Amino acid sequence: MARRLRSGYTTGACAAAAALGAARMLSEQRSLDAVTLELPAGESATFALLGQTFADIAAHCFVIKDAGDDPDITNGVEVHAEVVLNPPRPPFNKEGGGEISIVGGTGIGRVTKPGLAVPVGDWAINPVPRQMITAAIQSVFANRPIQVTLSIPDGEERAKKTLNARLGIVGGLSLLGTTGIVRPLSHQAWTDTLEVALDVAAAVGCDCPVFATGRSSEAAAQGFLNFREEAYVMMGDHVRYAVQAARRKGFKRIVLAAQFAKLVKIACGHPQTHVDSSRLDLAEMAGWVGGEEHAFIRTANTAREVFQTVGPDHRLVAATAQRALAQLRDWSKNLATGIILVDYDKQVAGTFGDLPPQRNG
Repeated sequence: MARRLRSGYTTGACAAAAALGAARMLSEQRSLDAVTLELPAGESATFALLGQTFADIAAHCFVIKDAGDDPDITNGVEVHAEVVLNPPRPPFNKEGGGEISIVGGTGIGRVTKPGLAVPVGDWAINPVPRQMITAAIQSVFANRPIQVTLSIPDGEERAKKTLNARLGIVGGLSLLGTTGIVRPLSHQAWTDTLEVALDVAAAVGCDCPVFATGRSSEAAAQGFLNFREEAYVMMGDHVRYAVQAARRKGFKRIVLAAQFAKLVKIACGHPQTHVDSSRLDLAEMAGWVGGEEHAFIRTANTAREVFQTVGPDHRLVAATAQRALAQLRDWSKNLATGIILVDYDKQVAGTFGDLPPQRNG
């Protein structure tokens, strides 16, 4: 029997728990080992507190993020909160009717581009985490002037391994989450990032997102199209979700950059290209041609082997691309669609469909 996968908690939930712990220590003038926080998902969770310090007007602690069985780059980060009573420098943000100022410290990013959930110039602390932090503070201090400073000591370094800079978040990580809970294998981190990337692309004037299945395909497309960086959206395996999101957000044209094996998955109708059905895909692909090629394809080990054997100019490659185009147009309700085929030397091997002019935004 398969082991049940374990859920984890968002950076926003960890920040709210740390803020609650610091606020209670400040109010009660004693150290606490843990706090229990009500989450937007309707559940409660208990968070261990570390680094506890408190004095007459300030307290500090941190929570270590546990992402459960679906860890990402923020798994294991220390989310710190310092709560100061009657801080010396107003003005305060009016959060939920209380005089509460929520600011970012070391390792929390700032927003520099439009299209995100918070305005340009603000700390990258999303609306739901702000509401959670405010509620946590107000449960301890009602209508008292409070400043909460949140920080992640290694946040700036970790952010270098994310798409934050392209999205316009500089200097650190974001405090995110809408439910407080990270569901394992939900793919929500990918799709949330994809949604934000499309919003940023639209906000800066890009009219044609370029979806890529991986970094090699994206780099080849960047060299070929020469669009501004916000146009390039890393979709991973979430192809159907990506093109439908583009349609929903009002884009009229899309481009997909991928290697041949991913195109075969799309041509076979897989909404996510991580699925492991290579033998079935090769059998279906063999039906697109005849004769000796049919036999060769059926006995090949992978789609990559097929591509490297027949080469980019073979009619099978064109047939695969045309089937992939048809599938993408079906998913997107007939958006103008182009495909950039990238070979296994990371070079553009061919283009298909409706490609835009090589300058966008």
